[in-house]
Amino acid sequence: MTPSPLPVLRLKPKTKPQAIRRGYPWVYANEVVTDRRTRAMVPGTIAVLEDAERQPLALVGVNPNSKIIGRVLDHADATAPDQAWFAARLRKALALRERLFPAPYYRLIHAEADGLPGVIIDRFGDIAVVQPNAAWAEGLLPELAAALAEVTGVTTILKNAGGRGRTLEGLDSDDAVLLGQAPTAPVAVEMNDATYMADLVSGQKTGLFYDQRPNHAFTARLAQAARVLDVFSHVGGFGLAALAGGAEHVHCVDGSEAALGLARDGAARMGASDRLSTTRGDAFEVLTGLSEHPDRFELVICDPPAFAPSHKAREAGLRAYERIARLAAPLVSEDGYLVLCSCSHAADLSAFTGACLRGIGRAGRRAQLIHTGQAGPDHPLMPQLAESGYLKALFFRL
Repeated sequence: MTPSPLPVLRLKPKTKPQAIRRGYPWVYANEVVTDRRTRAMVPGTIAVLEDAERQPLALVGVNPNSKIIGRVLDHADATAPDQAWFAARLRKALALRERLFPAPYYRLIHAEADGLPGVIIDRFGDIAVVQPNAAWAEGLLPELAAALAEVTGVTTILKNAGGRGRTLEGLDSDDAVLLGQAPTAPVAVEMNDATYMADLVSGQKTGLFYDQRPNHAFTARLAQAARVLDVFSHVGGFGLAALAGGAEHVHCVDGSEAALGLARDGAARMGASDRLSTTRGDAFEVLTGLSEHPDRFELVICDPPAFAPSHKAREAGLRAYERIARLAAPLVSEDGYLVLCSCSHAADLSAFTGACLRGIGRAGRRAQLIHTGQAGPDHPLMPQLAESGYLKALFFRL
């Protein structure tokens, strides 16, 4: 093998390289030799990862300021990423999504699972929203944007710089327009016979959560003639799907009035404004208040933000999930349905299920688990990386 002109990141003698050889995509700072040259690497440097015997293992993007110091990009003798390299990855990802979905509204790139570590790209027709959550991708953003336009034909590309990932990488929080012009109004997205309004400029993350699409669809099957409570509703993800499924009435609860406004706009486009009501407030307080009233719901959904975004927060997060279940279960009518969701990768399915069952039990209810959902196929799971299987949706009959 011809020696690479790229700098080298080397594993410590006691660090075993088997995980990398088997496809694990991350290299941690405590696993490598952090000498003066390593510490001097500019965040985003492309380097060759070597084992302790100086045998090349992989091409990696380096960030000396991150606990994940290296992200595996390619095999060791690959050339550094350029526009053509990005285009090849994007074509593979696009081929899958075009087979899965009849319209260009989906997650196009799901980070490591699509071969672009730390990169999220959601597509909204002719608009793409990019989250470059790793230093290597931030440094190559012009090449990525050019390849994205080349492969997909999108005419607008937005950079979304929000989120915990960029903070952990030491990156800025400056949004930008990389191509075209930012939309001046929310974008209408049709999913599961419902209409969602996505604010791609000021909304949460990329504007819409595509990952819950199959769980929205299952919820719609339970919603016929039901009174529905959608807590942590955002723009009405579960609630609007329930309306499309024939719900008698849906009540959405969220802390953001802007998000609730988009939910109402979506219902209006569906001709269902008279079947939707909203409350802005703290979910825990609203659930507690509802328990003091006689009204019950045939279907209750709670889809909170990540209560356990890290292993350090795992136990506190599980207690929060248990509390949500305890407060929500009494609001479900006999033989009604309770849907509990978690997007916390640190709380695995078994731990999350246990927390939910403890909460349901503490509420004095008995449950049948009728369905377990996960993210849709445009959010593929990388088997070597447990964190990529973050989403859980449990459907209980009480």
